[in-house]
Amino acid sequence: MGKQTKYIFITGGVVSGLGKGIAGSSIGAILKSSGKSVFMQKLDPYLNMDPGTMNPVEHGEVYVTADGGETDLDLGHYERFIDTNLSKTSSYSAGKIYWEVLNNERKGVYKGQTVQTIPHITEKIIEKIYDCSSNNEVDFVIVEIGGTIGDIESQPFIEAIRQIQNRLPEKDTLFVHVALLTYVNVTGEFKTKPIQHSVKEMLSHGIQPDILIARSDVNEVVPPNVIKKISNLCNLKPNQVIIGDNQSSIYDVPLALYKQNIHDVIADKLDVKLKPNLKAWIEASEKKHNATNEVKISIVGKYIALQDAYLSVSESLKIAGIWNNTKVKINWVNSRTLTETNIEKELKDSDGILVPGGFGINGVEGKILAAKYARINKIPYLGICLGMQVATIEFARNVLGYLDANSSEFNPESENQVIHLIEGNNKDQLGGTLRLGEYETTIIKGTLAEKIYGSKAVERHRHRYEFNNKYRDEFEKAGMKISGIYKKGDLVELIEITDHPFFLASQYHPEFTSRLSKPNPMFNGFIKAVISKK
Repeated sequence: MGKQTKYIFITGGVVSGLGKGIAGSSIGAILKSSGKSVFMQKLDPYLNMDPGTMNPVEHGEVYVTADGGETDLDLGHYERFIDTNLSKTSSYSAGKIYWEVLNNERKGVYKGQTVQTIPHITEKIIEKIYDCSSNNEVDFVIVEIGGTIGDIESQPFIEAIRQIQNRLPEKDTLFVHVALLTYVNVTGEFKTKPIQHSVKEMLSHGIQPDILIARSDVNEVVPPNVIKKISNLCNLKPNQVIIGDNQSSIYDVPLALYKQNIHDVIADKLDVKLKPNLKAWIEASEKKHNATNEVKISIVGKYIALQDAYLSVSESLKIAGIWNNTKVKINWVNSRTLTETNIEKELKDSDGILVPGGFGINGVEGKILAAKYARINKIPYLGICLGMQVATIEFARNVLGYLDANSSEFNPESENQVIHLIEGNNKDQLGGTLRLGEYETTIIKGTLAEKIYGSKAVERHRHRYEFNNKYRDEFEKAGMKISGIYKKGDLVELIEITDHPFFLASQYHPEFTSRLSKPNPMFNGFIKAVISKK
């Protein structure tokens, strides 16, 4: 445990999906702007080990940390807001906690004790929270507890943070509770009863919130008497009640919290000096609201039933748009239903086409069609992971003439598998067939990639299949250039088409390194090319 570390715990009440992650990220941004070091952690009550095998349509994207952790999408918000690389220690599920405890029991670590939720599960949770500060030596650790107060599965986590509060000096812990402020249209008034019950539930677990963010999603100003009522009935001072109303952009939330002086409440409770400087956030907000250009980007994906499945992709586009004076309008296209018959209707108005990652055969042929449409019609194209693989398959089929070209994932019977599973020495070097985490790409001179990145790129991976080097020379002779490689495994990381306004695709996921203060080079280059062509 770091000697001077302060802990801020974020909990949610009434309903889920209120934006605890954005609230915590915004607080982190305010602290960072005050010159403080910040680390963040998400504790999820579900029993899955991690989101790596969870359905993207149910759970949203799997965010990958630099050290290869497969984590909840909230970590993407954390990193984009606080501009800090997080790690595997930033994400723990109940499943992972229970797994470690049960393995310890099997190994005899507990010496025959009866293993129970308290103290064994709660102590393991506390250990993971303390690891964040001891491993990173930061001023603040912000911990978000997933789910909603009152859920059975979240109780061990709530008990763990209650115990931390009890063990540490009063000035070292702060609790932020995000709860729904209900608005009844029929009577035209706000109702505070759900918030009261939510705080009462927190109190029953031994925790008094220090800050309450009353989350309102209606375009109505919350009157002072409602704030006063909440403060009176929830044992809070009026300045401890913060209104979390809708903003036109999530990147406006830190400014909204700052205007309500949330930093003063934090500084008072934790006995620290905070002088936020949100100049960069103000600049970004002004750029977004004053943008004069608008472009339409078609994202052709297989999981668009839940757009959060591509959260970092869409946010990376928006961030690149902000810094290029451009509003990015996203056209979501379902690759599972995209055909030769309807592709013109779906993509004809696209200023740019982006094909993101994914696993499995469903929707792949639609993605191949999208890559072909972009190539033939000279529409700027950005391919990510599977988006790179389908671009090479399409090129092999329609330019090189390998009509059965495919991937060993999609069609193991194909004689021309231009994408294949990592094998042999590469598998040994990479530690298995799923490439996860940060790798350095060496950029080839004289390429579009060099103009964008320079001599190297350090980006994050999440995939099993690689470009088949057997076809490298043929591709390059036909006009698809290999512009980036991972030298250790001699693996293709970037491809581009030379006779095209912008056709660039990567084996890695550039969306995971976008920051509000610095758009990822591939997304930035893509948006610039779209603007230029338009």
